[in-house]
Amino acid sequence: MCLGFLAENPEELLGFMQHAGLTPDALRAAIGSDRLQHGLIDYFAANEPILLALCANSGTTPEQFMRAWHRLNQVE
Repeated sequence: MCLGFLAENPEELLGFMQHAGLTPDALRAAIGSDRLQHGLIDYFAANEPILLALCANSGTTPEQFMRAWHRLNQVE
């Protein structure tokens, strides 16, 4: 969901890649990895405008997204 949204928004994809320090080849190699998924979720959680756009396009509420983020970031 997150990567698909970024793929449709090249400026946002570039912003994520710069934030994560990923080259195009590194991004392609990371597709499907848990590390990339966590990085994407963290990036969206920290960037309200694109979080809201993603939620509007996917039918997910920001609250649902943030609940998922919190589950992934629980401290044990």
